[in-house]
This record gives sequence, C-alpha cells and structure tokens, in this order.
Amino acid sequence: MATVTADAPRTALPGFLKQPVVRKVLLLALVAAVLVPLADARWASGSWPGALTVDVSEPLTRVSDWIIDNRDSHPLFIYFLGHISNAVVICVRAVYLVLLAAGWAGVTAAASLVAWRVAGPRLAAGTGVAFLACGFLGMWVPTMQTLALMVVAVLASVVVGVLLGLAAGLSDRLDRLLRPVLDTMQVLPAFAYLLPVVLVFGIGVPAAVLATVVYAAPPMARLTALGLRGADKEVLEAVESLGTTARQRLLTARIPLARKELLLGLNQTIMMALSMAVIASVIGAGGLGDRVYQALASVDVGAALSAGIPIVLLAVVLDRVTGAAGEKLGEEPHPNGRRLWLYALAGSAAVAVAGRLTGRLDWPDAWALNIAEPVNRAVDWMTDHLYSGVPVVGGTADWAAHFTTWVLDPVRDGLLWLPWWSVLLVVAALAWLIGTWRTALTAVLAMAAIGALGVWKPSLDTLSQVLAAVAVTLVLGFATGIAAARSDRVERLLRPVLDVFQTMPQFVYLIPVVALFGVGRAPAVAAAVVYALPAVVRITTQGLRQVDPAALESSRSLGATPAQQLRQVQLPLARPALLLAVNQGVVLVLAVVIIGGLVGGGALGYEVVAGLARGDLATGLVAGAAIVCLGLMLDRVTQPTERRAKKGA
Repeated sequence: MATVTADAPRTALPGFLKQPVVRKVLLLALVAAVLVPLADARWASGSWPGALTVDVSEPLTRVSDWIIDNRDSHPLFIYFLGHISNAVVICVRAVYLVLLAAGWAGVTAAASLVAWRVAGPRLAAGTGVAFLACGFLGMWVPTMQTLALMVVAVLASVVVGVLLGLAAGLSDRLDRLLRPVLDTMQVLPAFAYLLPVVLVFGIGVPAAVLATVVYAAPPMARLTALGLRGADKEVLEAVESLGTTARQRLLTARIPLARKELLLGLNQTIMMALSMAVIASVIGAGGLGDRVYQALASVDVGAALSAGIPIVLLAVVLDRVTGAAGEKLGEEPHPNGRRLWLYALAGSAAVAVAGRLTGRLDWPDAWALNIAEPVNRAVDWMTDHLYSGVPVVGGTADWAAHFTTWVLDPVRDGLLWLPWWSVLLVVAALAWLIGTWRTALTAVLAMAAIGALGVWKPSLDTLSQVLAAVAVTLVLGFATGIAAARSDRVERLLRPVLDVFQTMPQFVYLIPVVALFGVGRAPAVAAAVVYALPAVVRITTQGLRQVDPAALESSRSLGATPAQQLRQVQLPLARPALLLAVNQGVVLVLAVVIIGGLVGGGALGYEVVAGLARGDLATGLVAGAAIVCLGLMLDRVTQPTERRAKKGA
C-alpha cells in the first residue's frame, strides 16, 4: 500500500509534466521568479560590481619581477632550469646538424624509405614529392630547422605524455588530479603561456620547445591513460593468474594492449606540435614559422604560402605515415622485415654519402621556384576587384562591414546590456537543461571567475565573436557534411581540401583574410570559420555515414523520401556525432578568435597578445585564464552526454 501511495501522485501528473526537461523548465521559471527581483534590486546596473572583483595583477607582477631579478643568480635557474635549457639547445642543434650532414638527397631518401616500409610504395612516392616540394619552394633550410625543432619537441612531449598517462591510467586519484591540469593545458591559449616560458628561459629555441611540449603533451597523456584503462580485463586476469608482478603486467600486457591508443597519441602530438611551429616563432623558434610570422607582419600572402605549404606537407606526410603504422598493428610481421629495414637504412646512408662526395648537400638555388610574386599578383587582383565596388553583391569590405554592423555589434551590445547576474542565470539554465546540476555549477563558476578577474566586458566581446563564428561554422559545416555523407564523389573532392585547411597553420589564414576583408573583428571571425570548418564537416560526415544501414533500409521500405530519411532517421541517430561537431567547432573557433587579436579582433585576444608584447605577465595570464574559463563554460553548455542526461532525468 505504501508503494501505491508513493506512486499515486506521479501517475496523476499530466503527460507533459512527466518529461524531465519540462520539469526542469518549470523549476527554472520558479527560481527565476524569486531571484530576478532580488538581484535587480541589489545590482541594478548590468556591469560586474567592483566589490566582487579580485585584483591579481599585483602578485603576478611581483612574481614577474622576482623572475627577472633572479634569472641569472638564483640556484633554481643556474643548476636546474639552466641545464634544461642547455640540453634542449644541444639536442636541437645535434638533430639539425645530422639533417644538414645527410643533405637534401639523404633526408628525402630516408623519409621515403621509412614511408615505404611503413605504408607502401604510394605513400613513399608522396613523401619524396613532399620533401622535394619543400626544396623547390626555396624552403629547404627553414624546413630542416622546423623538423629538428619538431623532432626534439615531439620526443619530449611523448615522454612527458606517456609518464602522465601511466600515472593517470594506473591510479584513479591521479587521474582525477591530472584531468583539470590537462584541460587547462589544452584550452589555455598558446600566447598566454608563451610569456611565463619566455620569462624563465628567455627568447630562443628552449622556450619554443618547452612551449610546444606544454601544448602537445596532453593528447599523448589522455590517450595513454585511455589505452591502459581500456585494456581487456580477461587478458589482465589471465596474466595475473600466472603470478606476474604489477610491473610485469604493465610491460607484457597493458602497454601492448594499448598500442593503438599510444600510436594515435603520437599522431595527435605530432599534429599539435606542428601547429605550434608558427606560434612558437614569436619567441624565437625560427624555421618555417618565423617566415610565416614575418609574412603576417608585412601582409605578404605569397611569402606566407611559400612557408605555409611545407608545414602542411610535413603534417600530411607524418599524419599518413603514423596512421598507416597504426593500421598495421596486430598484423603478422613480414618474414624479411628486419632485413628490409637494414636495406632501407643502408640505402639512405648510401644516398647521403653520394651527396656528400658530389658536393650536393645543399639544395641548389637554381632549382628554387618563386611562387610569392604570382601569388601576390593574384591577391592584388582580387583585392582590387573584390575588396570594394563589385556590382550588386558589393565587395568583401562591404561584407565585413555589414557582418560587423548587423551581427557582431548587436550580439556584443546585447550581451553587454544584460545584467551580469542574468548572464549567469542563462548559463546555469542552459547547462542544467542539457546536463546535471554539477554541469550547471561548473559553468556558472567559470563565468563568475571571469567577472572576479575583472575582464567581464572583454570576455563578453570575445563571446560575441565566438557565438557568431560558431553559428556560421555550423551552418556551413552541417550543410557540407550532409552533402559529403550523401555523395561519395563530393567526399572524395572535399578530402584533399579539408586536409590542407586542417593542417595549415592558424596564422596563414589571417593573411589572405586581412587582404580581402581588412582589419577588425570580421576578419578574425572569418579566419576562425575557415579553421574550424574542416573538423565540423569531417565529424558530421562520419556520423551520418555510420548510421545503421538497417534503419535506413527500413525507412526506405516504408516509402520515405531522401529528405525524410535525413530528417527522421540519419540526423536523430547521428546526434552524438553532431554534438561532438558543435563542441569541436566551439573549441577551434575560440582558438583562432584569440589569435584574431593580431588583426584587430580586440577583446581577450588583444590583451593576451599585448601582454606578451609588453612582457606584462599579469595582463597576459589574466586574459588567458579568462579564455580558459570561457572555453570551460562553452564546453559544458554545448557538450551533453548520455551519462549526464540520465543523471539529470
């Protein structure tokens, strides 16, 4: 009887009240009805109250001054950090000298033979063409400088990432402790942590390598931990039953079972390290990144492409080679595999020796092709004919002005018009509707931290740019992804375009965008859209293509049209992939909108860049922390999971 009485009120509820979302909305309306009048009476103005702001600039300035005063005398710098700096310089120089000693022919042959052994003759030929293209573009020496830096940075990132991943994969407590640290390392803009690295190590190769390690190590750590935790429990129990120790189980079972995750982590680490090549050039990394950065300063699109294309080629080659190695894991080894590797090594050495004997170590200057001039002429033509004065549709400058006036300004002014407490209520409502109360609490605390740091207005300005860029990215990305999912021909045509767009350094996007749209917030948004679009298209296409064919066949047998199949079957079943596309779009847009501070984007991006330029640790780190909080809030608001939904219900 007690059970019947307890269930009676629930069964007596109207049908619509049985929905968890409806109950949440009603509860939110009740809470808002109580809190809004109280908050409006206490804080009538919309700006963040000064009484709730914490000034962290003074302690950060003291830290910066202490580092500068003691960098050349304190034992910490002399006997520890100084040795790290020297070791990095020695390693990078050693790799660079080996590459120069091998010559362009030896390096090309070695890379091609490794690709042949790992992935076959087709990729070997592509690898050789890619390295030769770097020489023909006149970028052989900068390419070798970047490659030497990346070799050391990737090796250090892998070591750090594997150690952190082992700790997180073998200990639940360490996993909980490391998770927020890794989140912060990935979300914090590179410009924000370049400044403390420069303060400690100065401008040069050591600071560039260590900044790259901070940026590229988290994927390796996460995937290592994932692989260790996902190891087959039956295999582990069988190994344990043999009386093995914990160390033996790790070396003989856990790590071999996690080989694919480890190789995927290596792949992602390489990609992220290469994406840092240009940003690290700001602090003296040299190589291809320095050429791109100099081209950005002079708005030289041709020079930027000459240096950006080799970065793309390196990224594509390394991505394909590591991906092919991952696919071969678990296959039977070739019976003559060791002998073939010896032949490849001997062939590379023979080519290098032949180049040295013939005096052909350096790439011949006569073979270099100057693509900068024709590219710049094409850009000048587009600027002259597309920038303004185009009949009917108007020029790109008009588009940028209209987008700023009709979209960016209203969104920014609307966010700034809202009282600060209403922004927190809206964030809490959105996060709770798609997740749990913990999700909402995390999002609200992240936004409140932004206000407490004293950067409320620039953060809302950045948020307006992110929202506008994400909206454009999702519209274009979903439409393109749907077209690619429904047509194999469209997907094949898009694949090389997406590869180039996804591996092109972020700075390279800014140069043609500035040439076409001028300086301001609209160019920053345009660059962010171009950078984030490939990931959204790929994830959308993959999600739609992985829908159960039986469900599509069933709907087709019932007479559903292709449009009905898309709306009623594919899109609902691909919901997790679409939500992931939204999340990745937000993260990638946020990364480039911040770099847009270099081209007039303003807001938090400008403060981060200005802090680095002036050596102002407080300004740069506060703006960087605000960006982390903004990214955390957007992640919680845009990425629900089934687990959260079940708990919320």
